[in-house]
Amino acid sequence: MNWTYEHFAGFAQTWGLVYFFAIFMAVVAYAIWPKNKKSFDEASRIPLSED
Repeated sequence: MNWTYEHFAGFAQTWGLVYFFAIFMAVVAYAIWPKNKKSFDEASRIPLSED
């Protein structure tokens, strides 16, 4: 197959979208995972702590 710019651009746009969507879903899953709740709650109280 002779790759032209149009072929490469279409491939990059399609699979780039899939790649970034997968990364986004992984970040969302990490953020809402019940195991991480304690560390996120502690981090949310850092600005309120007085040293």
